[in-house]
Order: sequence, then C-alpha cells, then structure tokens
Amino acid sequence: MAFNAVARGIVNPSEHRGGTLRYVRTDDFDSLDPADTYYAYTWNFIRLLGRPLVGYTTDAEGGPRLVPDLARSLGEASDDALTWTYRLREGIRFEDGSPVTSRDVRYAVLRSAFPEHVYGRPVTRGGPAYFRQYLTGPDGIETPDAHTLVFRLREAMAAFDYLAALPATIPVPRERDSFPDYRLGPVSSGPYRIETYAPGTELLLARNPHWEASTDPVRTARPDRITVRLGVSGPEVDRILLAGEADIDLAGVGVQPETQERILADPLLRPRVDNPRTGFVWLYCLNRNIGALTDVHARRAVQYATDKTAMLAAYGGDAAGEIATTLLPASVVGHEPFDRYPVGPEGAGDLDAARRELALAGLPDGFRTKIAAREDRRKEWNAAIALSKGLERVGILAEVIPFTSGDYFTKAAGVPAYARAHGIGIVMFGWAADFPDGYGFLQQITDSRAIKESGNQNLGELASPHIDALLDTGAATRDEKERAAIWAAVDRAAMDEAVMCPYMYVKSVVLRGAQAANVTMSPAYGMYDYAVLSVSDDEGEGPNG
Repeated sequence: MAFNAVARGIVNPSEHRGGTLRYVRTDDFDSLDPADTYYAYTWNFIRLLGRPLVGYTTDAEGGPRLVPDLARSLGEASDDALTWTYRLREGIRFEDGSPVTSRDVRYAVLRSAFPEHVYGRPVTRGGPAYFRQYLTGPDGIETPDAHTLVFRLREAMAAFDYLAALPATIPVPRERDSFPDYRLGPVSSGPYRIETYAPGTELLLARNPHWEASTDPVRTARPDRITVRLGVSGPEVDRILLAGEADIDLAGVGVQPETQERILADPLLRPRVDNPRTGFVWLYCLNRNIGALTDVHARRAVQYATDKTAMLAAYGGDAAGEIATTLLPASVVGHEPFDRYPVGPEGAGDLDAARRELALAGLPDGFRTKIAAREDRRKEWNAAIALSKGLERVGILAEVIPFTSGDYFTKAAGVPAYARAHGIGIVMFGWAADFPDGYGFLQQITDSRAIKESGNQNLGELASPHIDALLDTGAATRDEKERAAIWAAVDRAAMDEAVMCPYMYVKSVVLRGAQAANVTMSPAYGMYDYAVLSVSDDEGEGPNG
C-alpha cells in the first residue's frame, strides 16, 4: 500500500461485519445534540446516531452527492422555491422501536431554529441558523400526515436540499427531549445507540436493533461496537494510534508536527499515512467591534504583517497545506484566485504596507490586542504564537490566550459579549463549507444576520448590507454560473473589510490504524467518511501494519 492511498480509492476494502471501531480525541464533542453542534467531526460522527432528511455519499469523480436519507427522495420544490416537500421512508424506527414520524422531524427543526417557541424561553444554540433565517416562523413547517413535511420559506432557497442534510433535521421525539441534557443521550434513529457516555472521558456505542440496512443508502454499520476515547492530549493521541490502541483520530485534523516527521520518514508507517486536501481553510478573525480593530486600516495592518509562512510551518509545512489568500478554497464553487493583502514573495509579511495602514489608522506605534486559540490543538496554538510574533514586528502586541475545543464557540470565542469583555480582538479559526456550495461556506461567517449570542461563527461581527444582499441574491439564483460569480463577489467584498485572514488551504497528514477498513474520504465533511468505516477481520497485524 502506498502513501496517501485514500486519494486513489477505498483503503482496505472489507465485507467483514463485527468487531470494535476505536476513535480517540483530544477533547469532547461540542455536543451530541443535533440542534447544538457545529464541529465538522461531530456532524460526520453524529450520522451514526441519527438520520437527517438528506445525506451524502460520494460521486464517481470523488465529489459530494446528495441522496435521500430519512426521506424517500430529494425535496420537491415549488416553482418559486419557496415551498419544499419531503416524504419519509416507511419503517424507520427509534432505538425503542417506536416509529419515526414527520412530527419528530418538525419538532427537531423547531427546537433548533425556534427554541423559545418549544421551551417558552430564549435558548442559545451552537448550530447554524439557516432554518431560523429561511422559515416563515414556527408555523413554517407543516405535517399534513405522519410521513410528510412541508417547509415554507420567507425567501427563495434554490439549494434547500443542503439544509435538509443538516443535523437539525435528525428526528427528536418530543417526549424524550431532556434539554439541556439531551446532548448526553440523544435518541437514536441511526444504526447505533449510546450505551454509555462520560463527557470528556469516553463514549460507547452499540447497535440499534431497530435500524434496517435496506432503508439506509448512507451507512454500512459493519462494526458491532464503536468506542471514542476523549480528553487525551495531542501527543498521546498520536502515541495511541501508533501503538495500535485506536484506529482513527476523531478530529480528522492530522498528527502533531513531531509525529508527522516520524511517520513520513518511516517506510513501515508511511503506507498508513494519508495526505488529502480537506476543503478546510485555516484563518483568523478580526473583530471589528473591539479596540483598535474598529478601524479598517488597523485590521488591514494585521493582514499585511502576518507571517503566513511561519504559520504554515506550525502545521507541518508543505505536507500540511498551502498558503491561502481567499476565503473560498478551490474545492468550493465560486472560488476565484486573488490576493487582497500580498505578504511578499516569501510569505512572511509586507511590513511596509502594514506600517502605512497603521499610520492611516492613527496608530503609527501599533496597538495591543489578544488572540484566542485552542491549546489542545497544538498546531493551531503554535500558529497563534507565530502570528503574534509576526505582528510584533510592527508594534502590534497580541497576547495569545488559551482555550479548549469543547467550549470554544459556546462559552468563549463564539460569544461576542465574552470577546468584548475580555478584549479578544483576534480568534483562531478553521472553516469548511456547511454544504458544498459557496453559500454553504460563506453565509455563516459573513452574514450580519448569522451573528449569534453563543455559538457564533461570524467571529469578526461582519455587518455589510452589500454582502447580505449578495448572499440573498445568490441563494435564490438557480443558474450555477451566476451563483458562482456571486460567491466570488462575496469573497472579495469580505476580504476588503479585513475581518478575516485566510492563511492556509488545509491538507491533513492523517495516520490510520492498521485494522481500519473501508477507509475513504467524505468530500462533504473533509475527513474520513465515518458512515462507512469498519475494522478488518485480520487480527494478526501489529501496530506498524
């Protein structure tokens, strides 16, 4: 087997049914409640527990393909794309054997989009706000019978099937909603149910006896059990994988820099290493409402002073990715190459341009701010340190403040009030499309209407009527070329505001366990496809494969 074998097809294909698939993770899930999650690895994994209306498989070219999941077919749209109808498959049951109905899906979407309507009080949610934005209100979902849902929109959405594929459409039975503790035991409609969950320590999944493979075009469910070891340091995650004590790093972002050097040089380990382009972009956000960064020229000074080469090196150099200049990666429709803030031929920064911008901001000697970064993600932490050192060259003194992944968006960086109260002007961040369309990449991070009190992803608090209008026009546009041109225009407009600095188009250096089988990439989630992973029946291989 060769290096980066996953780029050429399925690695270790196997029909074996049984065994235990073992994941490991540095922190906990952000939330297993489908209404309250926004990490890509959780979205990928949560499909084992619940089935949204629409799902993803992979097409012949290796791209994402929408397929009906809980629904019998993709959505039926009205001519004006303001009404979308879905009909559920027959015979889908929850883990207790009770049937899944359209009312369970309606309730799931309502508790995500309009929780105050469900619980009688305001509730912050960590997931995206698409349904709240588009539905006419709590009455915007109708259930004319037990197997039919009708969504009524206030604005046309030509690609509503992508929204139907979000975790928010995973059914939730009202009588089993234990909010805020539902995250500890969501009711399964997928092939696995939670056996035990000790947050921050371990999750164990066992089979849902009421799941039927014949109704499911997305999941293969070959392992008998799935375990997730949580709260392990980054170096320890690598040690566990190398020792054969786990099969997959759940986060999917790759090994630590020192491990990367070792496994790429070891001829026994190198065949277990994949180096795919993930569709992620590493970036940082500059909050336009905090301190000196309220001035666009101060934000532009930060952009020019960024040492992108040093930040790339923090992730492992060329094997980890390429220097980024646009928000949209090449894998997303609408990407057009441009560079609004060139940082020199070596990628180390244009300090003269940075000083000119500081002068325009009335801050020739620089200013102070803080950078938020996830310390348990060592590469992100090291990149934040590199950013801070680069900015210091022009008098911008940025202290790096540590956080952990699990509550990064729900309690700290994703809470605008917290960022303001603590003077956190810069937030380290990674982003991929919520769904493979320019709108799915850009809307949550550029739309003023997407700013939330908690779980916020528009971390720069970008508020541009021009950008909002472009997003609305693009969402309603059915012609793909016209849509692509609009997304490119949003990218350029957002970069001109200087609230985000993309510094790296991501490739992961990922080590898989020797027993991992049916390993393939999910183009929708930018990591291995957790819906089809399994373990081989060959127990004879050692940890080096």
